[in-house]
Amino acid sequence: MPAETQAIRAIAKEAYLYGFPMVEAYKALYAQAVEQGGPNYKAPFNQLGNTAKVFTPADTAIVTPNSDTPYSMLWMDLRAEPLVLTLPEIDPKRFYHVQLIDLFTHNFAYLGQRATGSLGGRFLIAGPGWKGGTPTGVQKMLHCETDIAYAIYRTQLFGPADIENVKRVQAGYKVQTLSQFLDKPAPPAAPPIAWPKPDLQAMTETPAIFRYMNLLLTFCPAHPTETAVLKRFASIGVGAGLPFDETAFAPEVKKAYEDGIADGVNEYEALKRTEVDTRKIGTPDLFGAREHLNNNYLYRYAAARLGIFGNSGEEAIYHVYFVDSSGAPLNGAQHRYAVTFGEGKLPPAKAFWSMTMYDGKTQLLVDNVLNRYLISSPMLRQLETDADGALTLAVQHVPPAPDSGSNWLPAPAGPFFLVLRLYEPSAEAISGTWEVPPLRATS
Repeated sequence: MPAETQAIRAIAKEAYLYGFPMVEAYKALYAQAVEQGGPNYKAPFNQLGNTAKVFTPADTAIVTPNSDTPYSMLWMDLRAEPLVLTLPEIDPKRFYHVQLIDLFTHNFAYLGQRATGSLGGRFLIAGPGWKGGTPTGVQKMLHCETDIAYAIYRTQLFGPADIENVKRVQAGYKVQTLSQFLDKPAPPAAPPIAWPKPDLQAMTETPAIFRYMNLLLTFCPAHPTETAVLKRFASIGVGAGLPFDETAFAPEVKKAYEDGIADGVNEYEALKRTEVDTRKIGTPDLFGAREHLNNNYLYRYAAARLGIFGNSGEEAIYHVYFVDSSGAPLNGAQHRYAVTFGEGKLPPAKAFWSMTMYDGKTQLLVDNVLNRYLISSPMLRQLETDADGALTLAVQHVPPAPDSGSNWLPAPAGPFFLVLRLYEPSAEAISGTWEVPPLRATS
């Protein structure tokens, strides 16, 4: 391979790992805030879209969603002025938070039970160009390094009968522009954005990804630590506002971009196989603020592939089961499985825990006859314990014996994986002293 195409391949790999999370986030942005009338549309920019139900297999905009905290979604355009987010006072027994995510998919801040308490308040979210101070009546100002940002509100649902209470909590969430909050004239509007319709077949594993990345980078002022890497990207046509047309490349040049992307995918798959599947690294390593990730683009990429918009470790820890106790991939057509939490060894979470089933191919929730997508700590009273006080969950496609049906988490007749989430994890969960029980093949 000539030196020129070798250089393109190496830089394309680096740019692909860097930009994939942004482009994956763009799928959600377009579906939730742009595509009016679409199946996953929530609300326009700077308006809150409440979903007073839990996610089901019909929700496809975000992979690996949880299904025990109804969501409220807010896509923020901070170019013209900041937003003021108002939170109501909420019963401290009910977990809730607002996860604030920049366009790179860093979790730049949190509001809610752990971070700011249950008494509510008003919080200013400002973009990179904002120079003003904190207005009277606002408890805290938070800066986002990108002009476009995302807020995910999670409000705990205690059970089906609790949904009206969740609706009342959601009704107390309020979003205003700063000028609306101050009752002053609005500043000049930012220019409209022509958001391109996502090409879901091509946009994340072909050179087409760089077209979307170049658009998204226009909303991301260069971070001081990334001057050199952005200069390298620009040398192959990847950068804020640069034109990029992969169809115009000579075949050998196009292949260099494709090979670079394949190299990035291969590096991730090796990381997943040797580090993630074996739990040498976990979600607290992969999700967090820029300072936490420290420009580890492979980790940020892995986070987006495994479950984009995951929480930082202090808010939630995710233990993912991709293989059974023997190291074999999980498959509901081939085996039945069980996981046992010993007496006194339930997942240590201050808020709550849940174990959720996902299809191994789509990364979405699994349709089943029970309409049960998870088993969680609020369900403990409904579950049967073993004679020794342990809790064993049956994870399988076919229904178990009638006397163990309450502990059944239905699996698809094919590949699957599980995510065990601990919300507000306790110290032993964060330190790793609590041992995650294995998933055993029982037949």
